[in-house]
Amino acid sequence: MKHRHWLLVGFLLAPLSALAAESMHNGNHTSKDSTGFEQAYQQDMDDMHRDMMKSMSVQNPDAAFAQGMIAHHQGAIAMAKTQLRFGKDPELRKLAEDIIKAQQPEIEQMQKWLEQHPGQ
Repeated sequence: MKHRHWLLVGFLLAPLSALAAESMHNGNHTSKDSTGFEQAYQQDMDDMHRDMMKSMSVQNPDAAFAQGMIAHHQGAIAMAKTQLRFGKDPELRKLAEDIIKAQQPEIEQMQKWLEQHPGQ
């Protein structure tokens, strides 16, 4: 059971390590010279990654999954809102709206599961 937990954690976090390495390699840290979009998008990503990492300390694989996915979905919603704020392409704006509509109920479902399974 413990091995599944770490497999899930690895699955959720593998893209993050690649992204962090790429960011560090390219020096893509936002600065005071960054545009509003860059700053907003970087903040969205930083918040999501920080919150996803918190699920690594959860011992129960079901609760770890729910907590990690809540953070992931919240990050997707934040990124979608940034797209709506700055993006111009109608197709991607529609996709951003659809992401918000689809992922908010899933967040609520996972939060409800966590409430119904305290101590997990």
